[in-house]
Amino acid sequence: MADEKTRKRLTAEDWARAAMAAISEGGLSAVAVEPIAARLGATKGSFYWHFANRDALIAAALDLWEREHTEAVVAYVEAEPDAHAKLRRLFRDVTVWAASAAENRIEVALLATASHPLVAPAVARITERRVSYVASLYEELGASPERSRHQALLAFTAWLGYMQLVHATPGVLPGGAGASAYLDFVLDQSVTPQGIADG
Repeated sequence: MADEKTRKRLTAEDWARAAMAAISEGGLSAVAVEPIAARLGATKGSFYWHFANRDALIAAALDLWEREHTEAVVAYVEAEPDAHAKLRRLFRDVTVWAASAAENRIEVALLATASHPLVAPAVARITERRVSYVASLYEELGASPERSRHQALLAFTAWLGYMQLVHATPGVLPGGAGASAYLDFVLDQSVTPQGIADG
């Protein structure tokens, strides 16, 4: 009877979110049914009510990561009126949020296991979505498709490097107001479209 109550209370998304947290904390190997069930105060029966196996849970966590860390971010950025403001919001607001949220270790953790058969296609698809979106913003600003792609790749690799440092060696990066000034510097040096139409 208790298991039936657990099934009604927990959703598949609850399990996927807990799996995302586990990946953030301990990598893909941390996605194990019993520890996640304990985290949720549930039983293995509740897990099997929603998922056939561990791979299905990992797939659900990856889908949730894509929705919340890519599609929701694009929607947030699209609220800005023009491409320049969108780029600024993307590389200032989103980076500050990503760096301050503990669960965002998931970016680094998933890249570390990018050869996994479930993770590889998700990482490839999401990376392409992100780079293509940023490239489209540069095209709006008048850059050629090739230049836009190069700018987007530069911006994305700078962001990934920043995220890696935030979680691996945070003392290297400036904090507080210094972090904001540093992000402005990165934006001005490698992300803003100064002379972009020349390419």
